[in-house]
Amino acid sequence: MEMGGNLGAVFKRLVKGIQQMSEKLEFARHDKLGFLTFCPTNLGTTLRASVHIKIPKLAATPEFKEFCDKLNIQARGIHGEHTESVGGVYDISNKRRLGLSEYDALMEMKKGVEAVIAEEKRLS
Repeated sequence: MEMGGNLGAVFKRLVKGIQQMSEKLEFARHDKLGFLTFCPTNLGTTLRASVHIKIPKLAATPEFKEFCDKLNIQARGIHGEHTESVGGVYDISNKRRLGLSEYDALMEMKKGVEAVIAEEKRLS
């Protein structure tokens, strides 16, 4: 995590950390399903990249969930799944993890966040 939205720097730190852990640990991986975790929704890359962003106007629209669904992103409260927003701030993350690379998942989330920002500005 870091303030400011530098996705590249955060991703590089993640990769470095995983590489270091891989020297001592073996991660369970299936040729077709990707990395295996305790949560079935994380099959594939297991990467859930997210950004906290204040979007009170967009979030108040009845189409908010559908807007996010079309971009393959998910909006959660800032304290995790099934929590409420605080002050119009949401945790926006990639929804898909299976069938795409970690980089593609990150770029899908980035594109979704950019669209969310543009829509929030349009509604202001």
